Amino acid sequence: MSFALILAAAEDFQPQHEFELPAWVPIHLGPIDMSINKAVVYLWVGALVTIFLGIWIMRFGLSLRPSRRQTTGESLYELIQGQIAEGNLPSKAIGRWFPYVASLFLFIWILNLVGFVPLPISSEKFELFGLELPTWGIYAATANLSVTLGLALITFIATHVEGIRYNGAVRYFKSWIPAGVPKPLLGLIVPLEVISQFMRLISLSVRLFANMLAGHMLILVMIGLIFIFSSYAIAVIAIPVAVAVYIFEVAIVVTIQAFVFALLSAIYIGGAIEPEH
Repeated sequence: MSFALILAAAEDFQPQHEFELPAWVPIHLGPIDMSINKAVVYLWVGALVTIFLGIWIMRFGLSLRPSRRQTTGESLYELIQGQIAEGNLPSKAIGRWFPYVASLFLFIWILNLVGFVPLPISSEKFELFGLELPTWGIYAATANLSVTLGLALITFIATHVEGIRYNGAVRYFKSWIPAGVPKPLLGLIVPLEVISQFMRLISLSVRLFANMLAGHMLILVMIGLIFIFSSYAIAVIAIPVAVAVYIFEVAIVVTIQAFVFALLSAIYIGGAIEPEH
């Protein structure tokens, strides 16, 4: 959400333009678009912050008498292990897949949080003392469907690869069909089960995308209304609403969405490894 857009002429205010992603560095590998844009840069920032946070919390200054930092790291570890991994991944797979679901939770959580921190990552400029500087604004990479779909696709592929690796292809795909289904109904049940597997991919990606997009759009629209109507009366209502939504998103939504994404990933992978459960 760029503040330059909010300060634009009221009649030209279009909130949906904030989520357009023009290429900053065009890169095309045949039909594949690998261009660098705002979402890619925010992914890089989120990845770097996640790496440094993990190293800072868990790698330095560990002792038998834990500091506040170490206590925070251990509490986070226990949360992910107890609430996400142990209850949903088979014991034989925890060693392999706990690092993945833990990294997934931390990465999405950091991405969501970074999306509410004003940063000068923008193609729009403003002039200060004769210098053109990038405008400051907030933008969530997870409010982009391509990002959430890419994250969901990793879990989707991992789920079926592990299902086949642990059970063999025949046994794994047979597990999609409920036991005792009459043969005449197989022609109906099998397509529905295949569709349900792909619906997992859609639900994972759309849930995160829709929740993050809705929060940013609501904040943007509330602030934008002030400039559209140029009214102090609107500001009295719009600013408290925007602040309340901002606090709610940062305090609750960013964590819940990261937790749900990692939890469902663990459930899907665990269910593929032990389909009889």
